[in-house]
Amino acid sequence: MSTREKESYSIQSVDNALDVLEALCEEGDEVRISQLSERLGMNKTSVFRLLATFENRGYVEREKGSGKYRLGLSAYEMGQKFLSRMHLLRKAKPVMERLVRQVNEAVYLAVPRDPFILLLDMVDTSAQVKIVSLVGNRYPIAGTAAGKVILAFRAEDSEGSNGSQVKRGREVPQLMSSEKQAIRNTGLCLDQGGLGEGVVSAAVPLFRSGGEVLGSLCCVGPDFRMTENRLQEEIFPHLKEAGDIISSKLGHLGRYFDGEHD
Repeated sequence: MSTREKESYSIQSVDNALDVLEALCEEGDEVRISQLSERLGMNKTSVFRLLATFENRGYVEREKGSGKYRLGLSAYEMGQKFLSRMHLLRKAKPVMERLVRQVNEAVYLAVPRDPFILLLDMVDTSAQVKIVSLVGNRYPIAGTAAGKVILAFRAEDSEGSNGSQVKRGREVPQLMSSEKQAIRNTGLCLDQGGLGEGVVSAAVPLFRSGGEVLGSLCCVGPDFRMTENRLQEEIFPHLKEAGDIISSKLGHLGRYFDGEHD
């Protein structure tokens, strides 16, 4: 079915309801009807009716004192059920927990949502100084190690403008050939500041059967702990091993980077 045909079946009231839920998710805190109305360009009465419907079903909660709204337990439960059923997350989680025990830095599972990378889940470090949780955040896919390592191993699609690729109708920035080859040679990518000032992240790709890259595994920590020596001697080896294990659980055979072939 073409995009135009799908749009013809779109129901405006459902679109509006989803817009309200998505806005509540993005706000991340309690918000007033007036804020949602202004942000979405909807009249206050329509926003109120949608919120009242969601409140009756437990997807939205209203603070009695302030009259502000926030996401409810039903929305949380649905999200948790969805995550628990995700094949990639189920396979990756135990390995992520093991990797955190080995390196004691936060470990994230990232998936592409072109032209962004989404940090889907994480296992946190027990270190006293840690980076605030980045779960649920999106970043430009070509601006972080987690995204670059996916771009480096992704199968090429049709070319877009300015050297970009077209994925599912969206133009996605690409890496310079030298950077792409460097990542493929080592099987990992490192960045400083891509996830925030003073934050260092290292990432490896995750593959399923057939060699398709599904996402990336990313180790994240403050720059004063993620030193070059520690990265080379401790974090990189354990991170690569964890990536291999997750990929093998997903049906991928052999190593994935150009520098080492079975």
